[in-house]
Amino acid sequence: MKVERTLSTRRRWITGGLSTPETSTPETRGSAFKGAGGRATAMRRRDRTAFEGVPTQPALPPLAVVALNRLGFGPRPGDLDAFQALGGTDTARLTAYVDQQLDPASIPDTEAEARIAAGGFISLGKTREQLWSDHAVNDPNYDYRTLPQVETERATLIRRIYGERQLFEVLADFWHDHFSVYSRHYIVMPVFVHYDRDCIRPHALGNFHDMLVAVAQSTSMLYYLDNYTSSADGPNENYARELMELHTLGSENYYGVIPPGDVPTDGGGMPVGFVDEDVFAVTRALTGWSVSNSSWDPDVGNTGLFLYRPEWHDTGAKTVLGNDLPAGQEMQDGLDVLRILADHPGTGRFIARKLCRKLIGDGTPSSLINQAADLFTSLSTAPDQIAQVVRFIVLSDEFRNTWGQKVKRPTEIAVSSLRSVGADLDLSMSSPIAGTFFWLYGMTGHRLFRWKPPNGYPDVAGAWMSASPRVTSWRLTNWFTDANVDDVPIFDPTPQTPAGVRSSSALVDFWSDRILGRPMDPAARTEVVEFMAQGRNPDFDLPLDTDADVQERLRSMLGLIFLSPDFLWR
Repeated sequence: MKVERTLSTRRRWITGGLSTPETSTPETRGSAFKGAGGRATAMRRRDRTAFEGVPTQPALPPLAVVALNRLGFGPRPGDLDAFQALGGTDTARLTAYVDQQLDPASIPDTEAEARIAAGGFISLGKTREQLWSDHAVNDPNYDYRTLPQVETERATLIRRIYGERQLFEVLADFWHDHFSVYSRHYIVMPVFVHYDRDCIRPHALGNFHDMLVAVAQSTSMLYYLDNYTSSADGPNENYARELMELHTLGSENYYGVIPPGDVPTDGGGMPVGFVDEDVFAVTRALTGWSVSNSSWDPDVGNTGLFLYRPEWHDTGAKTVLGNDLPAGQEMQDGLDVLRILADHPGTGRFIARKLCRKLIGDGTPSSLINQAADLFTSLSTAPDQIAQVVRFIVLSDEFRNTWGQKVKRPTEIAVSSLRSVGADLDLSMSSPIAGTFFWLYGMTGHRLFRWKPPNGYPDVAGAWMSASPRVTSWRLTNWFTDANVDDVPIFDPTPQTPAGVRSSSALVDFWSDRILGRPMDPAARTEVVEFMAQGRNPDFDLPLDTDADVQERLRSMLGLIFLSPDFLWR
């Protein structure tokens, strides 16, 4: 009976109201390449997003719940109380929390750092040249070659699960999707530590142009989108097109094959978007931006570092978005292009829209997006440009009054469930349990840094509402409730349940409040209480301390809460 009731409840919740579950994961529904820099095909999905039995627009929870689920990966025990202690009003508390989180260096991150230090990681401190020499040159065995990618993934998850610098981790995740590279690419794997540590993280709250340059000159991006081979005799358009369509102005500002002179202009005479001729000019400007790799080019060193090859550069005059680049500029052509793109108002609008979608919701009002875009553009040379724009977005009325436009993606489900109960999951390189975790986690279709096309994992609710990511995430979170190492569980709810909490109703209320930070939706609560009671009076005490079946049912009950619509909204 327990299994039947569990399946009956979860079957309605996991489908999100979809009439016919899809069988593929978001990752496998992704996309076809046009060469290495192709476009992901549109994912086929239904528009029905209501959860059966609960409102399509859930009630707005307390601001602490909103903030800790959208500016982080969910609260750990004590985090909601800590947020409430930051001030006397919601405005004061949110402002204090945001200002604290926007200064991550000031936040002690003791537990995450200790776990990483004890994790047996050997590549995280290596320079780019050392990574290349140790893990790429002379074609080492596959496990050793992949080690920088594997260790980066594990360290990132440790920071998300056990770290205090939550907003920084949310933004690092955002920028990895924005400047997405497939981390299991054969050449990317050995140097992925450098991409995460030196290109994304130092600039996640800093200046967008500086990050753009770091990414453009990274070994990972140069190989992933093929610019390392681009020359005047053989220009490769892949990176230039993605630079404009995905990294800066966005495809929303693409005008196709019309002449540049036909593109509308703003009040200052600047083209509001780009055309194919602009893409070709950017391609020419970036010829010669390559990598030192003598294994296929004996005339250069073999360091894996960025290398400008003047003999490959197209030195002719160019025009990009109405800006003339004179002949003979050499590498300055590419640097000028990156500055032009970073400063363009279209880039500001594109980035602002994505940040609002990430931090607020899919339907953020255009008025707020436009204000954030204007701020982004006006701060194009500010060292804390991104932090200032994020602060503006998060302190808006729209942030505090929006809920239910986003759902947790599978990684967010996994991390927030572990955080909510204070689980002790060992992700060190020698962990006996990590292999099972990554096997189940990989089935969700949202494993870190594994999106193959260059457009990053989808960040809209509809992409994650189908049955497949729901079912696989449910399997993963249910595994958490039973997982153990040498008979020591990674989390045991029984000793953490107060002595006075023993009835089915009380157990559901205690654990839903701890996991959700608020009461469950009444319809969902009724189902979970019925499951826990198994036909008995829900107000009668259960022998939790002595009955193994009741203890097992409590763990299953937590799995249902992790699958509940209340837990999945953000």
